[in-house]
Amino acid sequence: MTTLFGWGPMFGCPSPSPYVMKADIQLQMLGIPFDRAIADLDSVAKHKAPYVEDEGRIIEDSTFIRLYFEEQLGADLDHGLNAEQRAIAWAAERMFEDRMASIVGHERWLESDNFERGPAMFFAAVPEAMRATVIADTLERVRAGYQISGIGRHSRAERMQLARRDIDAAAVLLGDKAFFLADHPTAIDGIAFGALSACTAPIFDSELREMVAAHDNLTDYLKRMDARFFAKDRWPSMLVEVEAA
Repeated sequence: MTTLFGWGPMFGCPSPSPYVMKADIQLQMLGIPFDRAIADLDSVAKHKAPYVEDEGRIIEDSTFIRLYFEEQLGADLDHGLNAEQRAIAWAAERMFEDRMASIVGHERWLESDNFERGPAMFFAAVPEAMRATVIADTLERVRAGYQISGIGRHSRAERMQLARRDIDAAAVLLGDKAFFLADHPTAIDGIAFGALSACTAPIFDSELREMVAAHDNLTDYLKRMDARFFAKDRWPSMLVEVEAA
């Protein structure tokens, strides 16, 4: 029995988390039957999602989830790629994960209008008398994390400048192919879809959405991937979980 823990559709995306989308896509690509459940971050050591429970074993982090199941199955999500393409895929994955997704997170959590449109809903179950304090403490931790990573030290205009270069590079890398690097999905397509989809979340006021929309090939790619991997909602409602907490 395998269960992927994360979050389902929210903010107009298949998940609020690029990394949950990545893990979901890659598990589907591996052909693994699995259930989906809402994450309890206090129950796992790294306090992050996604994580997977496989026959009682907990595997945390989307990359280690991939590596674990590739080893278990003797599979290779990069099959068909040569050594140079594999190196490009790994380097591009770092761009999507380590910077693009961080810029998305900063836009959502630390731009006050966007926070109210989205992440504020995560605190709905906190008693009203405590809610403002809990939110303030959480935002301070988020801000500190982005300061340490470096992305929070840039101005918003500078972050958008970096994001534009990344998105433009992604469009060039995709080119006229159906998927990144191949005519079939490979490992990079999990996080490429996750990060680019997060950029286009319709409820947020961000230049990121327009940056992606400026490239027809990226827009078509997102539609193609969404139809292939997320045509049907298979996640339990997160809102039900929040109300029941």
